[in-house]
Amino acid sequence: MTPVIVDAIRTPIARIDGALRDLAAQALAATLIGAAVERSGLDPARIDEVILASATEPQGNLARRAVLDAGLPADVPATTIDRQCGGGLDAIRLAAALVAGGDAEVVLAGGVESATNSPIRGGAGRDTRRTGGFFPRAAFSGGGYDDPGMAESAEIIAAERGITRVRQDRFAAESHVRAAEASTDGVFTDEIVPITGDGVVIAHDSCPRPRLTEDRMARIPPLLHAEGTVTAGNSSQLADGGALALVCSPEMARRLRRPGLSVVASATAGVDPRVCGLGAVAAARRLAERHPRLVAAEADTVAFTEAFAAQVLATIDALALDRERVNPHGGSVGLGHPWAASGAIQVIRLFTDIARRHRYGSGLALAAIAGGLGTAMWVERWEPG
Repeated sequence: MTPVIVDAIRTPIARIDGALRDLAAQALAATLIGAAVERSGLDPARIDEVILASATEPQGNLARRAVLDAGLPADVPATTIDRQCGGGLDAIRLAAALVAGGDAEVVLAGGVESATNSPIRGGAGRDTRRTGGFFPRAAFSGGGYDDPGMAESAEIIAAERGITRVRQDRFAAESHVRAAEASTDGVFTDEIVPITGDGVVIAHDSCPRPRLTEDRMARIPPLLHAEGTVTAGNSSQLADGGALALVCSPEMARRLRRPGLSVVASATAGVDPRVCGLGAVAAARRLAERHPRLVAAEADTVAFTEAFAAQVLATIDALALDRERVNPHGGSVGLGHPWAASGAIQVIRLFTDIARRHRYGSGLALAAIAGGLGTAMWVERWEPG
């Protein structure tokens, strides 16, 4: 059984401490769940599972709390996963596996993140022998492997793969321009669920900065050291937002009589955490090894989380991708990077371009993940027929 995504939606993406600052991840998720149910016309009792990803949620089982806040019946189960910035894509992958295996007919899956409200972690716990200061992120590796920060890992990749500062700045400027033009042209309109925050309805992304040209990028200092090439300009913007997909069986999709995406296959892979930004390369290659026709360079379009321009360019080079097919409407550098939501946002982008706008026949969603992981998912246009 080939699972079908029949709807894919997201919130507007807002800069950290921006338009969505007063809304916790739970509120963003509940809004998306309610919108997905309303748009589909499904009886909420037909939902077999809700799977949400979050990288920083401090409370217990975000998905369960969001399901109840959305007014779904208490007997609808929910699961929260943490796979960092790949989490939303992996939640959809898990939903597809449940449907393909016959264990579910309808699953809501995606990711949500409020970077604004993410906690600063501390080393102390119930065991009073453990002491330590506060730190901004959890550890992502173990077993003696290096655990560099994300910018440091991007610097390593840039140096080892020969990705110049000029290429990174050019890519980043293009991401902003593409995102801004897509917003102006209404490309995102049908995928965005307006959110009310602080009494104001927010219906547009706030991160794209089309005036941040390549020349202006070149004047931004490196993040880590004077000889570095990774800057705040050619890195993604911390952001708040969420994304959700409705995954169901082909039979249910036909009943809903809506075009969608068939989830053809997916794969995950691991790499040295030192170069975690190359995780998507390993995942795409594993996908092609298992399914020889699903070669990354043959996808009509590729949606890839742009944590850093350096790692995206290294992936484009390694997989021989056509730059024009990668994030044609911008990516996380221009649109913002709400961590666990970003992987799901790639699926939402593919859904709009393939199922809504009929621009392409096939698409590849990619995520490179902290800790040295990667996920790849191949989708194709599906018609109820």
